[in-house]
Amino acid sequence: MNNVTENGKVHIQELLIRMERNGNTIQRLFKQLSSYTCEPNNYSCFEKLYDLKQNFQTFFKEQKHIVAELKREHVEAKHLNSDVQLHLQKFKQLEMQMAQYLLDMNQYS
Repeated sequence: MNNVTENGKVHIQELLIRMERNGNTIQRLFKQLSSYTCEPNNYSCFEKLYDLKQNFQTFFKEQKHIVAELKREHVEAKHLNSDVQLHLQKFKQLEMQMAQYLLDMNQYS
């Protein structure tokens, strides 16, 4: 029983570290998105920028909620596993959207 509890704690710690790293990456991308080098230069890019910023804000809110749940005392990692996996997929999608936006910006340079 004690071994199962320890494995659960280790798994939760791994999830927290992974989510923290992803959060740092997203914060860095958001700062890059807010810089003058990423200013949109046509209507399509303005729309994409707006959507990206909305997606970043949603990601930050979800991240905050999941991390708070993981840090609770009596949390079952199994219950949050699907939420965390979905969040990790959203992270990958957000990275791809950002890369696509940057490629689109260079297209018009």
